[in-house]
Amino acid sequence: MNERIPLRIGFCGVGQMGQCAHLRNYAALEDCQVVALAEPRAKTAQLVAAHYNVPNVYGDFREMLAAEKLNAVVASQPFDRHGLLVGELLKADLPVFIEKPIAGTIAAGEKILAAEKKSKGWLMVGYNKRSDPAVMWAHEQIERLKASGELGRLTYVRILMPAGDWTERTFDAVIDGGDERPALEMDPPAADMDADTFAAYTGFVNYYIHQVNLARHLLGESWRVTYADASGVMLAGTSDSGAAVTIEMTPYMTTRGWEECALVAFERAYLKIEIAPPLAVGRAGRVELHEDPEYGRTPVRTAPRMQPVGSMRRQAMNFLAAVRGERPPTCNAADALADIKLAREYIRLWKGQ
Repeated sequence: MNERIPLRIGFCGVGQMGQCAHLRNYAALEDCQVVALAEPRAKTAQLVAAHYNVPNVYGDFREMLAAEKLNAVVASQPFDRHGLLVGELLKADLPVFIEKPIAGTIAAGEKILAAEKKSKGWLMVGYNKRSDPAVMWAHEQIERLKASGELGRLTYVRILMPAGDWTERTFDAVIDGGDERPALEMDPPAADMDADTFAAYTGFVNYYIHQVNLARHLLGESWRVTYADASGVMLAGTSDSGAAVTIEMTPYMTTRGWEECALVAFERAYLKIEIAPPLAVGRAGRVELHEDPEYGRTPVRTAPRMQPVGSMRRQAMNFLAAVRGERPPTCNAADALADIKLAREYIRLWKGQ
């Protein structure tokens, strides 16, 4: 049996998310080697490289791409500079991973999509909830029930996302050499929104684009926003097949714990998903499937015990599998562009601009 050769991964940026959401997970996987990192904060870069046994350090990602033979790049950067950065990374003709969303504006997102079409590489956007083992299992069951039609049509997707402790103090372990943070060039703001509206749009995209994406993932199809509550707490929509969608955005918050959850309803079945905190270590979410086929038959409730792996670790594994050609990226560029377009329509309904 041939031994798999580890993939050579380069990192572009090792700030809080770069370290705690991504680097610590890739560094722990036998399937890859993090061989280089690019980080303009020299002291921090050296300390991080030493801690994670990364052999080569560069001050700029262009230097890293020119010097290293890489299989893929992980770029953890502010999303509102993706329009300037991602196209440059794709010129290296490598698979590239970035955090959500694809960009801070539709114009920047479309620029990235155009750059991907010119590249031999491709882009995966980091919607880690798709890699929570509980969501992965639920998605398989949803597709099975849709294909069979045995328990009726999919009627409803509801997502509740209260703000809470999403980091579980993992940022306490961030390595910081005390370097002054460099001034970064950012993408221009959207041309079709005034400053206040754009701020509302950016806030929504930053906090709730995960739920926009998750709703489409669970539905297995596109959806559109049809109602925006004036308070900004709830939005509602309809999928292409007519299923109802609601997203509840912090109707309350928790200072301890994380209470994000989803409900996917069929006419005679439902799935309830408790989604794990984004930076949970060694812990997946929980899921329950209730099937109630007809009167006279016993309903069946299934609650599988998930593999104890966090969504960020599983996401890294999914990216590596995509790099090897074993499966598609969990969320591609076109899929992610649909998210920010839907977000724009929500803001138009909510703010009237």
